[in-house]
Amino acid sequence: MSDNLNSTWTADEMMTIAAARTLKDGNTCFVGIGIPSTAAILAKSMQAPNLFLIYESGTVNTNPQKLPLSIGDGELANHALTVVGMPEIFNYWLQSGRIDVGFLGAAQIDKFANINTTFIGQTYDAPKVRLPGAGGATEIAASCKEVAIIIRQTTRTFVKQVDFITSMGFGEGPGSRAKNRLRGGGPSRVITDLGILEPDPETLELTMTYLHPGVDINQAIENTGWELKVSPNLKTTKAPEQSELEKVRALVSTSDK
Repeated sequence: MSDNLNSTWTADEMMTIAAARTLKDGNTCFVGIGIPSTAAILAKSMQAPNLFLIYESGTVNTNPQKLPLSIGDGELANHALTVVGMPEIFNYWLQSGRIDVGFLGAAQIDKFANINTTFIGQTYDAPKVRLPGAGGATEIAASCKEVAIIIRQTTRTFVKQVDFITSMGFGEGPGSRAKNRLRGGGPSRVITDLGILEPDPETLELTMTYLHPGVDINQAIENTGWELKVSPNLKTTKAPEQSELEKVRALVSTSDK
């Protein structure tokens, strides 16, 4: 039986575990650094031992034993089946449709799951905050069969309009991806520290479908910068198992070593 002790886990642990659970054994996953990487590596230690991880630095079927600090971390190459050039990663693996799931983080997201990792405030040339940039996220969002986004839910991150569209989700709504000739299926879920959102089948607007244990729907509404849609069949995420907590804590501890 699960240990449903929501006082014993953090919001980030719940978010990471919820994200890891969504990955299926045998999936090919293009992974971003940060919490997406933590969730993907965690999934390999749980229900998806045959998860095929690819990083944009060229590491193929990598099985890192600790959290990589960047896409250039030697940990990824040391535990990869092979390392190839970036042109092969993007041309052969990504743009040809061989990636099942793209796993991304973001600084801002809007109701159509467009994400910003470029800058905050003002203009591109004179931003208030300069962010790390796209990396491979633009291509990941465009070409993967589906995209999962992991982001903390606050009014600073869930905004009515992103300051810059680094990676397109559903653009302005239905038809936008086709108009822009994007082959991938687009975002299938957004996992936050409060719950999980999925695009409405008709409008493609993000809709709250799950709340994590102990979270009230008003918390999600108050931490969203637009009028949040809530599923009439709103469910509660399964509480973390003790074994899941032990694994995620052991994994996170490796970043300090």
